[in-house]
Amino acid sequence: MPQAQAPSLSDADRLDWLRLIRSDNVGPRTFRSLISHCGGAEAALDALPALARRGGAALPGRICTVAEAEREIALTMRLGGRLVAGHEDGYPPGLATLDDAPPLLGVLGATATMKRPMIAIVGARNASAAGQKFAAMLARDLGEAGFVVVSGLARGIDQAAHRAALSGGTVAALAGGLDQIYPPEHVELLRAIVDTQGGAMSEMPLGHVPRARDFPRRNRLISGSSVGVVVVEAAHRSGSLITARFANEQGREVFAVPGSPLDPRSAGSNDLIKQGATLLTAAADVIDAVGPILRRPPTHRLREPDAPHEAGTGEPDQRDRTRIIELLGPSPVGIDDLVHLAGVAPALVRAVLLELEIAGRLERHGGGQVSLI
Repeated sequence: MPQAQAPSLSDADRLDWLRLIRSDNVGPRTFRSLISHCGGAEAALDALPALARRGGAALPGRICTVAEAEREIALTMRLGGRLVAGHEDGYPPGLATLDDAPPLLGVLGATATMKRPMIAIVGARNASAAGQKFAAMLARDLGEAGFVVVSGLARGIDQAAHRAALSGGTVAALAGGLDQIYPPEHVELLRAIVDTQGGAMSEMPLGHVPRARDFPRRNRLISGSSVGVVVVEAAHRSGSLITARFANEQGREVFAVPGSPLDPRSAGSNDLIKQGATLLTAAADVIDAVGPILRRPPTHRLREPDAPHEAGTGEPDQRDRTRIIELLGPSPVGIDDLVHLAGVAPALVRAVLLELEIAGRLERHGGGQVSLI
């Protein structure tokens, strides 16, 4: 029986959610830990200074003000966009199932397009003419088969895929805010995407100019929204390979288009095939592979506004904190290992890690690992 749709966020909750995710040292995973630990966003905002102090911060981090959050919501609406939670219309369903899904996603464009199954097409910015031609052919064929093409609005393969998919629907994931289009020459392309029943999405605040470290975050939105990721051309150390790695970690299908071994722009995509990615020569290869996946019943429920409060565990005392922090260092360690070695309740370990994170002293890695900064 299908799950009932969770109610939309109230205006007050949306404001509190935005304030929390825009505060210092609060990322998507920390956001959800705070909601669980404190019982809601409003309580989490009140708790931030004390958590930072217990985590060893000399000064509490900046907390987003009500006025700042209200201004961002108003400016997003003026731009024609909205800030949506994972259980609301406009948020790609696949993305909502990730542990590090943005609590609020800025979206422009057609809500219905965001609901449809997506295939990512990514590749080299300095793509060959043949690579761009193949990406365009693939995007058109996938659009005719009912798929939305998602990509990163970059030069080369991305823009070729977006342009070819305009009639079928395409979504651009942005590394900056919804008002900061990169590269600047693709402003008109984004306008065409939104005007033809496509869309754009970003987890960054309005006005945020994309930096190099923002593009991997954008890449996880691309892979997380999709059923499968197609890499057309990618050199070694390409950002497209980061997208493929995210796709593997997220349980998405990875496809790669073979290229000439003499062309360095195909070195990375050829390596993906050696590592087990599905070799792709036509849209039918994608359609045949993802068809059975789309016919399966969903295994994840979209995230609801509040996770239940973790009651009955109490707060860690100083002895617990000391024991846990002594086990941490610059090398990543698994949270399960910390629980075992510290000999304390898992909830207490998570509480100490949350304090360290709010204090800006903890870094989270893939596979449930953490390290001290």
